[in-house]
Amino acid sequence: MTNTVSLPAYDRATLKPGIVHIGLGNFHRAHMAVYLDDLFALGTDHDWAILGAGVRAGDARMRDAMLAQDCLSTVIELDPSGRSARRVGAMTGFIEVQADNAALIAAMSDPAIRIVSLTVTEGGYYVDAATGQFDSKAADIVADAADPSRPGTAFGAILAALRVRKAAGVAPFTVMSCDNLPGNGLVTEAAVVGLARLSDPAFADWIKAKVAFPNGMVDRITPATGPRERAMAAEFGLGADPVPVTCEPFRQWVLEDKFPSGRPALEKVGVTFTDDVHVFETMKIRILNGGHAIIAYPGGLKGIEYVHEDMQDATIKAFLDAVQTREILPIVPPVPGLVLTDYKTKIIERFSNPDVADTVRRLALDGSNRQPKFIIPSIRDALAAGGKAEGLTLLSAMWCRYCFGTDEHGSVIAPNDPNWDHLQAKATAAKVDPAQWIGMTEIYGDLAADTGFADRFAEALGFVWAHGVQAAMVRYIG
Repeated sequence: MTNTVSLPAYDRATLKPGIVHIGLGNFHRAHMAVYLDDLFALGTDHDWAILGAGVRAGDARMRDAMLAQDCLSTVIELDPSGRSARRVGAMTGFIEVQADNAALIAAMSDPAIRIVSLTVTEGGYYVDAATGQFDSKAADIVADAADPSRPGTAFGAILAALRVRKAAGVAPFTVMSCDNLPGNGLVTEAAVVGLARLSDPAFADWIKAKVAFPNGMVDRITPATGPRERAMAAEFGLGADPVPVTCEPFRQWVLEDKFPSGRPALEKVGVTFTDDVHVFETMKIRILNGGHAIIAYPGGLKGIEYVHEDMQDATIKAFLDAVQTREILPIVPPVPGLVLTDYKTKIIERFSNPDVADTVRRLALDGSNRQPKFIIPSIRDALAAGGKAEGLTLLSAMWCRYCFGTDEHGSVIAPNDPNWDHLQAKATAAKVDPAQWIGMTEIYGDLAADTGFADRFAEALGFVWAHGVQAAMVRYIG
């Protein structure tokens, strides 16, 4: 293994901010920031550097860490054939994190900023899971609508900055979600316009007419940072970097070309611009993110710690392949230039990378937000196509069993969802009455009214409790 580190191949002093990015987590620093770093290394587009930002009090810790190292991110690619590290220099500053977001609003009001991008997690867009629509009654949204001058959310801050730019006659920036959501541009537009409509309907109409919200598909596996990752950075001679990022070698970014105020030439560094983002997105969300869920809950119940160990379990690996082949691939629309079976094979290869050391617990995190986006739509589509979705229904039963809060060895599963207490209560009740689980309309919508699905779920959950996940998977695989 080499301990050489690649440094930015350009003069960072020539960079000027053109993007404000809200949410400086691991994924952003291993994905969008890396693409821009590659672009700057070509000697072009140096007026598109990133200004980091956050809207939560906890984001101040990331700001302190990044400013202490001149906003350089350590990104370590975990290829089984050998690790490589790079210092990514695409960010030039980090805006002060404030309760009223005044500094963020001022930065986004600057005409030099032409894109505001976000990674605020799948659950950060205030979507009502039961309706799939913007949740105008969420407490944070109600607060921002009541006092738009002191917004606490990213969307409230975006509105405040757009209002300043509109008054000054400055063209609006493009708002670009980099989160892993179906139709992430549409979801972001719904949040921004929906919040505006609560206090200023005319302004909401102006945003709808003037502001672009491109859809995009993003992909790269980036485990959480812990002692292992910090030690890895030290092995590369990078000292005590508190926030290094590790990631797989693979990355992908597919975008709609909707940037009326301009954009960096990301096509030069591998970004795909297309009007067919939705088909790439459906493929990724159903096969990769759905695949994560398929292996997470049986692995968690078996007490398996790492994702690559999941893939070393012959039954879990066969279960993943069977559910993908029988129930998911047949309902995923064709993708230009790609063969879905090849994509599925690549996913299995990526999950099997032992050097990534991604955890089963991370994949099982936040099921109440992820299941309605990654699994429930596949169940609906499979049923609509005349199938029974037996494997996906079994997966849903295993998620319920996981939320009971103990694995099959009797070890306690620590809370792993923002709604853990509610889910645990429902999972406990479902042991006797399975309808208690699928009756959560905020997750399942009206699926509980489908008697075939309800009966299959009840049978699957009963079998998991009686015989365990190993026997349940073996029975499904056949």
